[in-house]
Amino acid sequence: MKSLYSPYSALTSRDGWRRMTAMSIPFPPSGSMPGTNPSLSSPVKLHTPMTPTATEAPESNISLSFNVPFSSNLAGPDVEDILHASPGAVERWLHPEGTPDGTPTHKLPVHSGNVEALRKLCREITESNKERSLEATVTVSEPKQIATLRRPKGLVTNVCLSGRVDVVGQIRGRVLREMPVAMKCATVDIDCNLVIDAATDAVRANVLEHLDIVAKYTGTDIFLLAPRQADPQTANASFNGGPDAGLDQRLRVAIYGDMESSEHAKTRVLIMIDQILKRTVDAMKLELSMHTLICGRSRKNIKLIESATNTAIYFPPPFPQVYGYTPPGATRRSEDEVFITGENPENIVQAKQKLHELVMGTKCYVKDAVVSPNKIDSILLERLEKVKKIMEANGSYVQFPPLGSQRGVVRVQGTEVLHVERTVREIMALAGQFYSATWWILLPDPNASNSFRAPSPSDIRAMLSDVCMNSGADVNFDKLTFSINGSDDSVKTALFVIHQIPFVNKAQYQMRVKIELANEHKEFVSGKKNGKINKIMSQSNVQIIFDGFNEYNFYIDVCGSQYKATTVGLDLVEQEMPASISFHVPDQYHKRIIGIGGQHIQRIMKKYSVFVKFSNAMDRGGIGREDDDIKVDNVICRTPARNAASLDLVKQEIMDMVEQVDADHVQETVHINRLYHRELITRMNEVEELEKKWNCKIVFPSTEMASDSITIAGPEYQVPQAVDEFLGMVPESHEILLPSSTELKEYFQSQEFQSEVHEPLKARYEVDLHINKGDQVEPDSGVERLLLTYTRNNAGGLKDAIDFLISRLVAHGLDATTIKGAIPRPKSDSFEESLPFFDSKLLQHAPPPLVTDSPTKPSFGPEENSGASIFERLRKPGSMSSISSFLDRRKHHTSSPGSFFRNGSSNGSKASLVSIESQNSAYRNPWNDSGVNLAEDDQHSWPTKAEGGKFPFSSNGGDITPRHDLRTSVDSGTAVRPSTASSSTGYPAPIGPPR
Repeated sequence: MKSLYSPYSALTSRDGWRRMTAMSIPFPPSGSMPGTNPSLSSPVKLHTPMTPTATEAPESNISLSFNVPFSSNLAGPDVEDILHASPGAVERWLHPEGTPDGTPTHKLPVHSGNVEALRKLCREITESNKERSLEATVTVSEPKQIATLRRPKGLVTNVCLSGRVDVVGQIRGRVLREMPVAMKCATVDIDCNLVIDAATDAVRANVLEHLDIVAKYTGTDIFLLAPRQADPQTANASFNGGPDAGLDQRLRVAIYGDMESSEHAKTRVLIMIDQILKRTVDAMKLELSMHTLICGRSRKNIKLIESATNTAIYFPPPFPQVYGYTPPGATRRSEDEVFITGENPENIVQAKQKLHELVMGTKCYVKDAVVSPNKIDSILLERLEKVKKIMEANGSYVQFPPLGSQRGVVRVQGTEVLHVERTVREIMALAGQFYSATWWILLPDPNASNSFRAPSPSDIRAMLSDVCMNSGADVNFDKLTFSINGSDDSVKTALFVIHQIPFVNKAQYQMRVKIELANEHKEFVSGKKNGKINKIMSQSNVQIIFDGFNEYNFYIDVCGSQYKATTVGLDLVEQEMPASISFHVPDQYHKRIIGIGGQHIQRIMKKYSVFVKFSNAMDRGGIGREDDDIKVDNVICRTPARNAASLDLVKQEIMDMVEQVDADHVQETVHINRLYHRELITRMNEVEELEKKWNCKIVFPSTEMASDSITIAGPEYQVPQAVDEFLGMVPESHEILLPSSTELKEYFQSQEFQSEVHEPLKARYEVDLHINKGDQVEPDSGVERLLLTYTRNNAGGLKDAIDFLISRLVAHGLDATTIKGAIPRPKSDSFEESLPFFDSKLLQHAPPPLVTDSPTKPSFGPEENSGASIFERLRKPGSMSSISSFLDRRKHHTSSPGSFFRNGSSNGSKASLVSIESQNSAYRNPWNDSGVNLAEDDQHSWPTKAEGGKFPFSSNGGDITPRHDLRTSVDSGTAVRPSTASSSTGYPAPIGPPR
């Protein structure tokens, strides 16, 4: 039997699928000219140029206003932290001497230079297109901030173009591609011992020279910065020398530039670090469109290759030449060049061979999707990071047309049909986050034009710039018609600003707002027999039209002749759009939660008016698929946005039926030096065993990110154990230098030292003690070197272990004030000062605390030396000092893995593991937070009119319009709708665990 998607299966053009081999995919070959994309002229017609509509004659003149997204809020480094800067970097990213304090960031020379370069470009465009009557003007201003409106913050740079419609579109694309939009600062941390010469205590000259060469080659500005200043609160929480302190002692390489240039320079700096580590560097050519495919979902395949060959593989950015800007004199990284570093050439050859095998064994499926050209530009400018996450999660590749090209087709490529389909639907969901609107100014009859005064061209430019700068939307004006494109908030703000224009407000007009939504939600929004839509139209005096768009989405047109009525109707439509929340419940609980005939889940759905859908492994593609599918969100709750507050209640009731060991998937982030990630990856077998043992997923960051963060996700009650065991794989050490003496040397060699110090340190604190290990200390130097080694999960007891060690050595002639490397005890707020005013005899009889700083021991045994003073007792392990530091760590909630509530040790509390659904997007819609922007009053109330003088839209931060969850369109599992039969609300008592 032939596979449905085999090369010989009968696939029609309606399906939109084409199966291709890796060598026959019409994607851009390496070495293509910058700014061009050969795939756009391939035999498969990928993009079609925008054709004029009936209202736009080819020779008609229009005015278009848009903002150039300069990162004018990007500040330079602190001058006190700069150890070295590439030539010209200080002059560009720091204010000149004598600049008053409080000068805004957008007045930095680099940002002022970008604006001047834009003005120069617009002057050249105007002068070279005089015969075509094209004019380009630049306006720079800060938008007026109004409490009821969400407006752009900081300096806004606007360009207004006037000319023929076809020329204006081309010039807009040229401006966006030739300006350094989306500038960023990339940071690489580097250990001091790698770049500092011990003899001179300064950064080696060859390192600084190499950084300057990288800056010139990539067209970026590079700063070498001093280590971060430790936060006093965090420092106290991590004992002023805990595991985080080691990470904070690293130098920082800050790279400033546009997105592609900064990523290129960042990779070059990472390769420099590998070269300092005596690793071999090589490169290979690999088709760009195959990079994410061979990496696999969540880069699983690449991590396996790096684990097997002990190499590091650096892939280029997935969207080269999308923006098109290249700094003057810079060299762009080849889009198909992959760098590989390894311990020796043999390892690199093995890695290349494995990559070649992956490429030859990869099956590719390609699908084209139609997206509005304006929305493609908005996604490239505002949602590109989200697209990268979608590609990485699905192991797929998305090809966009160049920015501003006015082409409306996106190509998606993947190794499986399911992954391609998921990617397309998620891209369509991103497109639905942007609105478009049209505002027609009507003339009642031909003679009325004599009394109607149309605005002059200069008035139009000023008007459009004001609307665009105060809303953030792109606005064009043609034949008394406004066309607005942008995010939902920006479009609604633009309509509000247009409504305030006198000549618009006095004339008759019609307006239309277009909302894009997934086809599967059409019935959800319209209701049975279009009941919801008919009710909205009758109450708000608007017309609502459902218009098909493509295979995945449709348009909802809200039309009206009055601004207030239209905005009320739009608000009511948004209230009926789906808000959703998704989460994971193990498949074995699904039947028990649903109940016989769906009785249990029916009661929950009717109680909260929420639709609940379950999907199992078969619905997600069959049993035996990748492990990544095991813990995907498989329960989806959906309700109209006006009832979004009930989503969390439904989730809570469902999770109450699941055993605690499987309930509430959360994720914890641990910070481990990125260079040690390679050692952990080589022990991938142990990591996989740990994942199976605790039912968790451990995700390493990509090599190009140079991040220290490792994410561990799983059930809430098992993540702490997984984190603790994982950190047990990470060794740490702490060095103490003591002044040598004859008594100390004899004590170190005695059996008493072994029994009183060495063995208790290991038994109580899980710390090994090494004396004068190695050749770093001369025999006659008068210094004793003590090295404490432990694993990261036991770092919380390091301070107590040092205190225990010093207390034993003081009795043998050690002066505690001469120790180098001791960790000072953090001073409590006012606890210590208040103790002298109490009778110590009462405090001495207090029961010993049961809690301990050791993550592996429940207690420290019987109290010794009970006659000691209260301050000595405070410094003893297991005493009130330990409680104070424990509570202090919890109060500050440090992100240090060494603290108990973050490293997930056995002392971890449930309170420290904040549920992910309230902070991250894994359980909610990633851009809307499930549409919880609802009014405080009755959720089912219907407003009848907008309040005069008020902006009728919500002023809350974030995207307002609710959206369906991205995975809901893929899963097609058991769907249970609320029952119409009368039944009591609520649900039975929690169901027991599955048998």
